[in-house]
Amino acid sequence: MSLRVAIQMDPIAGIDITGDTSFAFALEAQRRGHELYYYLPDSLTLDGRILYADLHKIHVRDEIGNHVDEQAAIYTDLSEMDVILMRQDPPFDMSYITATHMLEHLPATTMVVNNPAEVRNAPEKILVLDFPELMPPTMVSRNEAAIISFRQTHKDIIIKPLYGNGGAGVFLLKQDDKNFNALLEMFFSASREPVMVQAFLPEVTEGDKRIILIDGEPVGAINRIPSKDEARSNMHVGGKATATELTPRDIEICQTIGPVLKERGLLFVGIDVIGDYLTEINVTSPTGIREFERFTGISLAEKTFDAIEKNHKSYKTNRILR
Repeated sequence: MSLRVAIQMDPIAGIDITGDTSFAFALEAQRRGHELYYYLPDSLTLDGRILYADLHKIHVRDEIGNHVDEQAAIYTDLSEMDVILMRQDPPFDMSYITATHMLEHLPATTMVVNNPAEVRNAPEKILVLDFPELMPPTMVSRNEAAIISFRQTHKDIIIKPLYGNGGAGVFLLKQDDKNFNALLEMFFSASREPVMVQAFLPEVTEGDKRIILIDGEPVGAINRIPSKDEARSNMHVGGKATATELTPRDIEICQTIGPVLKERGLLFVGIDVIGDYLTEINVTSPTGIREFERFTGISLAEKTFDAIEKNHKSYKTNRILR
């Protein structure tokens, strides 16, 4: 089976291939003999009902500093692709949301991973609220009085932007921290969005586990340990990836959310678990599979393409325009 695979992502020449999941997908697609392309989301053009992009045919190598050859871009009808991987990094802003609307105009013969409508409807810090029994105490609000009451109840809290990524803008506020009011002022003056507020989980010092689910099934995990004097475990801010195993609680969490992810067409998902609690469900551009492969020798890119090849003819991720 030879598929035409296009990756919608940030500029490929500038990525760090040692930890880039999109690059791992590119390597696997190429290994299987698929035609491989990439384009920038800014090049998407919806002309009537036809969606175009400036498509670069690429050849990739797992060599730092020499990882990609790009051909000149060709303005292409994206319905000619069999599979599109929507993999650009957040922020999950109006540009990102617009891209999901545009991708929905593709025919059902083009499989989009993840389903663009469900990516739009399932931001990482919103979808997770459908599972309160799995979560620590959590609030989404820009009501200052409500946030103050939450802090009085739970003492130490985490405040983070609703649509951020990579640990940017995430703050731990101890119960006696006098920066609380100033921090809320900063958030609310910079954006009209609510913030997410969670009870602080001291177990984060032992790691923030990233679990990968493919087509609703857990397939692997890494643990991310915060650096010294950090409450954030994201690798973007110095968190260290370590090997780990799934616990019975991890499996319980995955069994609860997995069928929902599968039903929504969210084929490749990364969830975050601290201690016994689910904290985020990442559906935009989850990462972690390069680190997992280094620890285990198991390729989650291979498992992902197994699922894509199995499902691409029947995985109806887009509406059919009449």
